[in-house]
Amino acid sequence: MNIASLLQGIASLTWVGLIGFVVFAIVRSMRNQPIKKTGSIIAIFAVGAIGLTTISAGLVFIQPEERGIVISAVAPKGYRESALQPGLRWIIPFAENVIRYPISKQTYTMSIAGREGEIQGDDSIAARTLDGQEIYVDASVIYQVDPEKVIQVHIQWQRRYDNDLVRAQARGIIRDVVSQYRVDEVVSSERMAMTSRIRDGLIAKFSENGLILVDFVLRNIAFTPEYAASIEQKQIAEQQAQQAKFVVESKRQEAEQARQTAQGAADAAVIRAKGEAQSRLVQAEAEAEALKLINEALKNNPDLLTYQYITKLAPNIQTMLLPSNAPFIFPLPGNENSPAVTVP
Repeated sequence: MNIASLLQGIASLTWVGLIGFVVFAIVRSMRNQPIKKTGSIIAIFAVGAIGLTTISAGLVFIQPEERGIVISAVAPKGYRESALQPGLRWIIPFAENVIRYPISKQTYTMSIAGREGEIQGDDSIAARTLDGQEIYVDASVIYQVDPEKVIQVHIQWQRRYDNDLVRAQARGIIRDVVSQYRVDEVVSSERMAMTSRIRDGLIAKFSENGLILVDFVLRNIAFTPEYAASIEQKQIAEQQAQQAKFVVESKRQEAEQARQTAQGAADAAVIRAKGEAQSRLVQAEAEAEALKLINEALKNNPDLLTYQYITKLAPNIQTMLLPSNAPFIFPLPGNENSPAVTVP
């Protein structure tokens, strides 16, 4: 409780006490039991009540979230040109009175839901798009009275600024902006741009009339039942087309995978064939080199071929026998010192 309210309470109690004392004094006087110095007591009560009432009428406490408009019978314009700031203020008793205006943030909601908006029932904004479709917009306007323009708001709008200014301007600007977009843009690609244009329009209008736009919230966009059904059918068709596109892409990827697998197998076969050919080439070169070495060895030692032939027949034979009708025995190459064996 502030001092102004406290003084008003004391003044009221003083008046009650004065009236009670007067009644009591009259009753005692009727019973021939008058109270001594009744007039003085009544005068004291009256002076105290009048004084407290006068002082309380001149004191005004302005809350931090308020500004006070002083309507004055002695001011040339009928009001003070400066609003009362927060705190305990003094006005001329009985010649001036204060009208308080909130400067805190306020919200005005227009919604299709009956219990959400400022007005009960469907209060959404019906608007028509550039291509002739009707939509229903739910929106909230967050605003506040400009502390520097409180007097302007009082003169132009008084307490009607929420319905006559905020509501009317918001609905009109929303309809104007929506009419510049197609319905598909409103709900998709241009929604943010549309919201921004509505916000800019409200800022300009509110500033002209002493209000500050804090924020504009585009809550929801609804369609007529017929258009909603057509959108649903379109979405179903798009989903089916997307699914078909996905199947085609899947098949294409499978075909590409099969092609790459076949290409890989072909490349592997080519690499394997090249490897085998290279291997045969190396083997042939090695055989040719071996034959060359063998040929050179035979030139230097003609009997080596005979020796190799015999060792291939039986590795343990050390003596070669001629036919039985030939009386000759030849030692094998490399075994000249071995004794010859005679077969009878």
